[in-house]
Amino acid sequence: RTAQAAPTAQAAAPLLRYPRAALLLLSLAQLLIALDATIVFVALDAMGQQLQLDARHLQWVISGYSVAFGGCLLLGGRCADLLGQRRMYIGAMALFGLASFASGFAAQPYHLVVARAAQGVSAALLFPATLAMINTLYQAGAPRNRALAMWSMASAAGLAAGALLGGVLTQT
Repeated sequence: RTAQAAPTAQAAAPLLRYPRAALLLLSLAQLLIALDATIVFVALDAMGQQLQLDARHLQWVISGYSVAFGGCLLLGGRCADLLGQRRMYIGAMALFGLASFASGFAAQPYHLVVARAAQGVSAALLFPATLAMINTLYQAGAPRNRALAMWSMASAAGLAAGALLGGVLTQT
């Protein structure tokens, strides 16, 4: 058990020089995960008109993300354990960015649903990595509690901002 804990602490050591920057990056990831879950709610009508989707198919824009996210969370945790938390964070953020780019430029309905599902998978890979990194980077007690509070606040802000930004994007 001690032999496994040592590489994790050594791999995390470079982030410990800048604990606030590390927390900012981890919280940003959490904000993006939450934001992406809710940003399409307000924009569904506009997307349906633009892509000529009826209500029956439009629900997959949300369900594609949600089902993929929920279905891959355990896989994301296991991958973070096996491949490393930092590696998963970087890879999942890159995949999340590519999937978001593909979502924004989807010209066909099935492109949008597949891109949203890819966003859900990347969010499911990212979520456990960020939580595990917080638990390894910050000592138990007050420092970890503060870090988890900031991380949770970022999630709540993302959920609230999603609806607002969805409206702003739809209007512009």
